[in-house]
Amino acid sequence: MMAATLALLPLLTQAREVMTLQQCRDSAIANNKNLKIAAQKVEIAGHDRKIALANYFPNISASAAYMYNSRNIDLLTSGQSETLANLGSSMQEALQSGLGGLLSDPSFSQILQKNPELLQLLGNLSSADIAGPVNAIGAEIDKAFELDIKNMFVGAVSLQQPVFMGGKIVNANKMAMLAEELAQSQYDTRYREVVSEVDNAYWQIVSIANKRKLAQDYSGLLEMMLHDTDVMVAEGIATQADLLSVKVKANEAGILLTKATNGLILSKMLLCKLCGLPLDTYLELADEQLDRIPVPKMSPHISDEEVYAARPEIRSLDLARQICDRKAALARADMMPHIALTANYLITNPNVYCGYRNKFAGMFNVGVAVNIPIIHGCEAMQKVRKAKAEAVLTSYQLEDAKEMISLQVARLRQLESEAFEKLEMAGSNLASAEENLRTATVGYTEGVIPANTLMAAQTAWMKAHSEYIDAGVEMQINAVSLALAEGR
Repeated sequence: MMAATLALLPLLTQAREVMTLQQCRDSAIANNKNLKIAAQKVEIAGHDRKIALANYFPNISASAAYMYNSRNIDLLTSGQSETLANLGSSMQEALQSGLGGLLSDPSFSQILQKNPELLQLLGNLSSADIAGPVNAIGAEIDKAFELDIKNMFVGAVSLQQPVFMGGKIVNANKMAMLAEELAQSQYDTRYREVVSEVDNAYWQIVSIANKRKLAQDYSGLLEMMLHDTDVMVAEGIATQADLLSVKVKANEAGILLTKATNGLILSKMLLCKLCGLPLDTYLELADEQLDRIPVPKMSPHISDEEVYAARPEIRSLDLARQICDRKAALARADMMPHIALTANYLITNPNVYCGYRNKFAGMFNVGVAVNIPIIHGCEAMQKVRKAKAEAVLTSYQLEDAKEMISLQVARLRQLESEAFEKLEMAGSNLASAEENLRTATVGYTEGVIPANTLMAAQTAWMKAHSEYIDAGVEMQINAVSLALAEGR
């Protein structure tokens, strides 16, 4: 045991820091990992609420695309294209052939003789070149039937505005708000647990520190008694057996002091861990040097309904039940019609809005989209029933939690009364033990009381002090547990 103490003693030489109970709480709250996780969940739930709120607003999106094609589209066959390209030549040949046949007709020759102007006109017509211009026109027509799609551009801007979604958006927003409140309630629960852990560790250290100081005083008494007994043995007033008995008690007191020292160091290391401090930080608590542990005031009784309203666990279960109700409403919304307003603007290149042109041009459209679910294996109905069953389950859990909390509070109130009575009795016993020790010490130094009687008085004095310390710490810890149970 002494070796363990020597191994831990270097910690006492490290940096010292005096901390009050509130400072320990603040440090633990600032450094607790689980509390940080709970706070992050609250932030995530807040983002989910904002995401659900965004469903009230229109959804506007823009898109664009480009495509390269290796070939164009030709609406005419190769034969039709060739016919159009040689249309003038064909007409020229047909005209020459028709005029030649007409001039070789005897009856028509007589008409020409009587009308020399007509003969001149036919001569001009036969000498005219119509093949070239008409071929060019045919080529233009052929080109017009070839669509240039090698480079295609498409762009669109779309707007969708929900009009009626069967209550889905409304209930989703309410459920998101409830989820955020639930995350906050869970954070509060963890916050209170951290405070409770720190308070218990704090007062445990105060208890061990007071017992260590008590062990030092007890060891000092025995050392003084050992010195007096040694003198009395030399004078023949006490026996060697008395001296050996005192030495045994002195050694036991030394062992007790060693245990208290080790327990104090380990308890402070635990508090350092809870507070997020390095384990080699040697804390000095503001209350560990007090001669008397402060006694908390007994809390006034409050009704069960006030306790339920203050407990975050009850709030969490109630929020979970409300979320289940909203889940049922969401599932019911899947069975109702959905109506949305749509608007789009589309731009393309090439476009066909005024012939086929390789230019940008566009159009807009507006409309209303309606979706009416008919049947899908009764899936939505089963979802509604499941959500209702979950709500009933949560209600049962809520009622059970209320009963357990009522029992817990009643038990802690009873323990509070018992702890107060213990403290009063321990105080009375301590006063009697101190007086008994004083008279026994005087009697032993005067040689009228044996050593065993004095050692018994010292043991009773130490026991009374220890019980008084335990009663005071029990009052503090019970006050913390009762405050936690009552939601304070």
